[in-house]
Amino acid sequence: MQPHPLGPVARSPADPCQAGAVDNPTSLAHRLRRLVRRAGVDVQRWPSPRDPATAHVRLLRDAGVTLVLDVGAAGGGYALTVRDRGHRGRIVSCEPLPDSYERLRVAAAADPDWEVRRTAVGATPGRATLHVAGNADSSSLLPMLDTHTEAAPHTATVGSVEVDVTTVDALLDEVARPTDAVLLKLDVQGAEAEVLDGASLDRLVGIHLEHSLVELYDGSVTFEPMHRRLLDAGFELVDLSPGFRDPRSGRLLQFDATYLRRPAGADVDG
Repeated sequence: MQPHPLGPVARSPADPCQAGAVDNPTSLAHRLRRLVRRAGVDVQRWPSPRDPATAHVRLLRDAGVTLVLDVGAAGGGYALTVRDRGHRGRIVSCEPLPDSYERLRVAAAADPDWEVRRTAVGATPGRATLHVAGNADSSSLLPMLDTHTEAAPHTATVGSVEVDVTTVDALLDEVARPTDAVLLKLDVQGAEAEVLDGASLDRLVGIHLEHSLVELYDGSVTFEPMHRRLLDAGFELVDLSPGFRDPRSGRLLQFDATYLRRPAGADVDG
């Protein structure tokens, strides 16, 4: 497996979610950092300006993002990475899988501006079946297809669990302040369209999500229609980075993309 350029921003099966020891909530470096934070001191690495995660946080800063809604948080890798690269706004992370949620809760415990919720996010509130993958991080509300398991056999579905489901709009009604500039981060393994169906997109200044070039989950929406949907909603593509590849062919199957609200009067470029 190859590491993702943004570290743990995506959680595809090709991504071991390793952006350095400081991003691992159980590592010695992370535990030491939590100790000194309690004394009022924050220790930061000095990242390269070419580091994709640093560039991602720069985009958040330039867009004025004050709240990240982190949907499909797994063990907190994305939030830890953006914190490490300098994001100081609030984070609300959602993760429905019980074991992953527990890792997330531990990771966020020392950060007063990082709230965690044990829930899935979809089009409507209620209950749903989460299909649990062998590597946990590829778990989805949608059934996994053979195109996924053939490229990454260790991700095959091993069970299921019933989970609570909320919507982006319901979450924002609870946690967003009137002046917040919100980035929606999605890592929901094919269920991006369902999450967006439950969101008023005009409440967002940005969206960070994982695009699929082929259908990997039954009912998922692939890159071209999803890209067009976001353009039509007033966003523009500002960054991308390769993610999950089929190791047999080298074909790129998924990549991460960041969209920001398009400036007024700018042309739509499809």
